[in-house]
Amino acid sequence: MDMGRESRWEKDAMTVEIVFALVTAALLAAAVFAVAVVLPLVLGLSAAASDGVRTGGALAAAAAGTARLVRVLYRFDAERRKGH
Repeated sequence: MDMGRESRWEKDAMTVEIVFALVTAALLAAAVFAVAVVLPLVLGLSAAASDGVRTGGALAAAAAGTARLVRVLYRFDAERRKGH
């Protein structure tokens, strides 16, 4: 066999984990941005304030999505290194 190389099962597990991380990160980012879009409508903010909230929401969404992606992949790598 291929000693030191990943098995097909390990490659498939890695692919599933990457897709899971991407999908959950995208959903989290979309939810955070949706809150930033709805908030000015609910509060009746001015156009300038709405733009600022949407910009802040976009930045927060990107940060939340990136943090989720990194956390899931880091956790998977840590578990893989333990042999689980």
